[in-house]
Amino acid sequence: MDKSLALFQENEIRRTWYDEEWWFVIEDIVSALTDSRDPKQYIQKMKQRDPALEQGWVQIVHTLPIATAGGQQSMNCLNTEGAFRVIQSIPSPKAEPFKLWLAKVGYERVQEIQDPELAQKRMKEIYKAKGYSDDWIEKRVRGIAIRDELTGEWSKRGVKEGKEYSILTAETLKNGVFGVPEIQGIS
Repeated sequence: MDKSLALFQENEIRRTWYDEEWWFVIEDIVSALTDSRDPKQYIQKMKQRDPALEQGWVQIVHTLPIATAGGQQSMNCLNTEGAFRVIQSIPSPKAEPFKLWLAKVGYERVQEIQDPELAQKRMKEIYKAKGYSDDWIEKRVRGIAIRDELTGEWSKRGVKEGKEYSILTAETLKNGVFGVPEIQGIS
């Protein structure tokens, strides 16, 4: 599959990699989630119905170059967070599964704030679903805990994040400080 496309229920959503994350064409999202024949007009009406969305529009929308059949074209795009915000403003049955999923994820995060062990359990379930062994998962969890303790100590001693952290982390991994060789390439 072309990496510049994402699929949603057989609808192509054009995207581009920008600023370390995927950005999606707004018109494609609206087309996939509504029956509108004119996504641009739908977007204008949606912004009129949702004044908060319209007020924050310039903060969440970037005009980016997108590969099209006719070559590169500048198009309005949203990152994942912005896309979720727009989806919340789409009164369409096709958008409802997203809204329900967002509500579920939000509820789960609130639960994890109240009981942080739930977050670790969720992380282990995700790794398991990706096919990692229980042994690998336990080593990964231990490695994360060791790294967090070590970087916390560095922070207390005045090491600045960024380049200094990168250098120290590379050295500790190279020297096996974390004691988990299977995770050396993973941060």
